[in-house]
Amino acid sequence: MTLQQTSMPALPRPARRRDRQRFWQEVAMIAPAVLLLAIFLITPFLLSFWTAMTNQPLVPRPTPVRFVGLLNFQRVFTDPLFWTSLWNVTRFTAWVLPVQCGLAFLTALLLHQKLPMQNLLRGMFFLPAITSMVVVCVIWGTLFQYPSGPLNQIVGFLSGGTIQPIDWLGDPSWAMFSIVLLSAWQAYGFQMIIYLAGLQGIPEELYDAARIDGASALRRFWHVTMPGLRPTHVFVLVITTIQAFKLYTQVAILTQGGPKESTETVVHYMVRAGFEEQKLGYASAVSVILFVIVLLIALLQRKLLRRFDV
Repeated sequence: MTLQQTSMPALPRPARRRDRQRFWQEVAMIAPAVLLLAIFLITPFLLSFWTAMTNQPLVPRPTPVRFVGLLNFQRVFTDPLFWTSLWNVTRFTAWVLPVQCGLAFLTALLLHQKLPMQNLLRGMFFLPAITSMVVVCVIWGTLFQYPSGPLNQIVGFLSGGTIQPIDWLGDPSWAMFSIVLLSAWQAYGFQMIIYLAGLQGIPEELYDAARIDGASALRRFWHVTMPGLRPTHVFVLVITTIQAFKLYTQVAILTQGGPKESTETVVHYMVRAGFEEQKLGYASAVSVILFVIVLLIALLQRKLLRRFDV
């Protein structure tokens, strides 16, 4: 008995036509997004990478632009101020993560309860997140005024005058801490909304089953709420880290990188090199390095999300 090879029957012509139509419909739907990404993300990055390998100035000069290879990257990595700015932004990230995410998490837990005027409270807590950072910096700059600003008056009142006025923005020991307070207060509302969405996504049946089993409120929180928010925690932590590494506006308005370079950040360092010193090629090299750092964080996010089956 011999086996005869049989070929798969070809699709009818109307079916092939429908498949082609569906394919081109899908292409047409994703084409605008791909085009926007190519114009506003991929193309600027390629241009920045090319500019980083030249001595391109901000303002055109009579001398021609030369290709310098990796010289700008070498200069960046041998500049102590760059490493100072990278350390400062890393320190800022390490401080702002627990403060901002912790405040957002606790606020979301509070607003998830059945409270009177719940929607009004949510709007009030979310208001700083939609307020311009420039306006927030002006307000907090007034609070930080030395020596008779509102914060110093509050500290003096609570301490009974035993604590001397603090130069919040002029003392290297306090300047970055002040930026952390300002940033956490302004941005925690965004993380709060994400946590609220995560809390609302946990099935109520899980809490009911835990109550039937006699679990206390603390055990329900630890064994139902926390596991249910695990993907949310990962997302919030990674997104907050990426945003923290791009710290600029607060520093540019309040401290300009001082005092004694204690608040200098990578983005502020890049802007000064590109616009004040007019070293566009050098600033582009810094931007490429920052892009790689943010990309590595995004890849870490993807790895963590896969680990938690998100």
